Amino acid sequence: MDLLNNLDTTVLVNVAYIAASILFIVGLKMLGSPDTARRGNLFSSMGMLLAVLVTLVDQSIIDFTWIVVGLISGGVIGYLAATKVQMTSMPEMVAIFNGFGGIASLLVGSAEFIRGSDYLFPIYLTVLIGGVTFTGSLIAYGKLSEIIGGRPTLYKGQQIVNSLLLLLIVAIGIEMIFMQDVFTANQTLLILCGLAMILGVLFVIPIGGADMPVVIALLNSFSGLAACAAGFVIENNVLIVAGALVGASGLILTNIMCKAMNRSLANVLFSGFGSVIENIATSSTEQGEVKPINTSDAYLILEAASSVLIVPGYGMAVAQAQHAVRELGELLESNGAEVKYAIHPVAGRMPGHMNVLLAEANVSYDVLVEPGDVNPIMETVDVCMVIGANDVVNPDAKDNESSPIYGMPIIEVDNAKTVFVLKRSMASGFAGIQNPLFFKQNTRMLFGDAKETVSALVTEFKS
Repeated sequence: MDLLNNLDTTVLVNVAYIAASILFIVGLKMLGSPDTARRGNLFSSMGMLLAVLVTLVDQSIIDFTWIVVGLISGGVIGYLAATKVQMTSMPEMVAIFNGFGGIASLLVGSAEFIRGSDYLFPIYLTVLIGGVTFTGSLIAYGKLSEIIGGRPTLYKGQQIVNSLLLLLIVAIGIEMIFMQDVFTANQTLLILCGLAMILGVLFVIPIGGADMPVVIALLNSFSGLAACAAGFVIENNVLIVAGALVGASGLILTNIMCKAMNRSLANVLFSGFGSVIENIATSSTEQGEVKPINTSDAYLILEAASSVLIVPGYGMAVAQAQHAVRELGELLESNGAEVKYAIHPVAGRMPGHMNVLLAEANVSYDVLVEPGDVNPIMETVDVCMVIGANDVVNPDAKDNESSPIYGMPIIEVDNAKTVFVLKRSMASGFAGIQNPLFFKQNTRMLFGDAKETVSALVTEFKS
């Protein structure tokens, strides 16, 4: 009878895990469209809640004290993160969450190793990937928040150091899985944790700020792979499925981001992109003078335009200008202009950054276009408004073979009839390179805070 009851419980638990996995997959599918993204997030959350509750019941936990403390603490932190963190800080928050996922997996693997689990290879992978994800995400957070420099950190013999570190990690893995006679179990675990965390730091510091969207996607994938390995360690099917989904989707997104920059993942990780700083003063002298314009004159040009293309970038996020931009777009449409928003896949500092901002401002998904859709017709666009974007509209990517970003597909705004560039100053973008677009004959610079500038244009239209 006890065997039958245990069998029934196992079946029910696995059925619940299958239901949770289905909710994960459906939710992930719905996240692919702004119209269903919120419901997709809810579906995925429901799946995880179901999985957690079933796991707690299945394990017959008697004392829930610390679990309740964790739930309350995590709930409060999650609520504050969701309601208080500004959209400009969203990339940093995603990086931190990736790191938390990595350290959680590392702790699970470490606990099972100390308990004497026989799943040594999954434990090795869990601790290794979790440690790399944790410290790598902390460095990514530091770069994104500008606590540490966003430029690549390169030094002589860097690849040799990394290679030796990888060999040490392989050697300690052999010791952990097969030998266990050089160090004690606890010493082996501590050495592996330390080496994994060092590797995470050395993995991210050579990567420039302009490549952070790719790194964020890759670290997200790592956090999923660490969770998947942890699922094998504790024999939890739903954790294996959830981790595999996160790992696979993160890798797919990483590949998409690399293709958007026309670069390989190896080039992103090891090229030290952005380490060479151009002389801005020299570039300005060689390319000519910028041509500023005020909002009154810009209004007159926009008022006469029949087609307007808006290109948002990180500067729009910093200024929190998305709502003003949406209002300006609606006024332009009321005036008879066709308005589109061109979104580059790597605009901003995390995947989908601009899409999230515009969705927050209730900009219709139907008016968002990709570079490949607008570049062929750019010459017919009357006015192109670049709001805080820099590297994704840099003509050097197609004209200057010596540029670090040469070959990267861009939004070719320099081919439009008139270009307005909204910037606070002539400072270079996150990649640290100058943009010759600013000196083109058809470019006019609207200096100042993007939100204030767009709001002034809105006022001009309303008056």
